[in-house]
Amino acid sequence: MDDYVGLVLERDVEELSRIRLAEALPRLLARLAGQTAQVLNMAKVAEACELENTTAHGYLRLLEAVFLIHKLPAWGRNLRSRSSKRPKVHVTDSGVAARLMRVSPEKLARKDEAALADLGHLLETFVVGEILKQASWMDRVTGTGHWRTHDGDEVDLVIELDDGRILGFEVKASARANDATLRPMRKLRDAAGESFAGGVVLNLGEHSTVTRDGIRVMPVDQLWA
Repeated sequence: MDDYVGLVLERDVEELSRIRLAEALPRLLARLAGQTAQVLNMAKVAEACELENTTAHGYLRLLEAVFLIHKLPAWGRNLRSRSSKRPKVHVTDSGVAARLMRVSPEKLARKDEAALADLGHLLETFVVGEILKQASWMDRVTGTGHWRTHDGDEVDLVIELDDGRILGFEVKASARANDATLRPMRKLRDAAGESFAGGVVLNLGEHSTVTRDGIRVMPVDQLWA
């Protein structure tokens, strides 16, 4: 995996840009991996990598160009509770992200706290990537993004259809859904009103269910069922 990352960075990115400070790219990608599935804070990333903001943004665009990262924009149609206008960043290959973050099966097996916290972000990155792949085959999709409220509730992926309706997807690294798990989706539903076509919470459980108010809860592996 390390060789793969090095090959892409050295061959594709350097050939595209002839970057003088190519040694900064692995640090930048590793720092972005640490932010995967989180709202992108480029100022902090640039500072951590000892790069000027303009340089860091330029390198970021190059990493997007070779499909190592993907920026998911903030979504909203002037919904009052939407606050975040910044994109989320996702490392395109969650396996690469896990390697860069040093999350291993051994750490997860012994319930390392940091690794378990990172697992949630990695799972979100993986699931969002898989859904976006499937959405790319649909002619009716006109927009995608993430949605976040002033008080911190968020829906990881919102897909907008050509008729104006939206679908919400939330990813949780847990086996069960509860009121806290379902609250962000309910807030999106209430804010969207009649435009809300449905919401799905994907988790690590084994069974699918539908709540009384119509939110579907299903295992991640049902994405391929």
